[in-house]
Amino acid sequence: MPAPTCLSINQQTVRQWSLPQLVAGCRAAGVTAVGLWREPVREYGPAAAARLVREAGLTVSSLCRGGFFTASEPAERRAALADNRAAIDEAAALGTGTLALVSGGLPPGSRDLAGARRRVADALAELAPYAAERGVRLAIEPLHPMYAADRCVVSTLAQALDLAEGFPAEQVGVVVDSYHLWWDDTLPEQLARAGRA
Repeated sequence: MPAPTCLSINQQTVRQWSLPQLVAGCRAAGVTAVGLWREPVREYGPAAAARLVREAGLTVSSLCRGGFFTASEPAERRAALADNRAAIDEAAALGTGTLALVSGGLPPGSRDLAGARRRVADALAELAPYAAERGVRLAIEPLHPMYAADRCVVSTLAQALDLAEGFPAEQVGVVVDSYHLWWDDTLPEQLARAGRA
């Protein structure tokens, strides 16, 4: 039975495979798309990775990950924005229209979740036009609340949608990962809300 055409394998799922092994495995299984991660792509070389995937007849469904926008120090914020511009450029070079974003956790010593989320919104406002010019959509991924302190202050799909709603849908969207969102009893209504966007 052939694999569904909408199926994509995320590189992290088979992280023990090199990029060539991932591409070969997807081809052998009839999977036509891969979700790549920045670190292995950078090790392989973005141009070489794009060529490898393209020549295998695959597409890149997304690139993981950008984000980490919550630093309060100006130099750290500038560095995060520069890194995200590089991630957008890498996504464009790979031919994917989606860059998954993990917002970042609380700065050291901070308990100000609302302030950290405002900085995420500010970063999106700065990056969305840059990404749109390159044909890349920013996709906010909420993570389980246990990651709020160190990795992601966006913990629910509702919070991610609230952030995304400030932008055209073709510029900023969301990523829904059941591993991180299974616990949220508002998930069905938020999925319906996301589908209307």
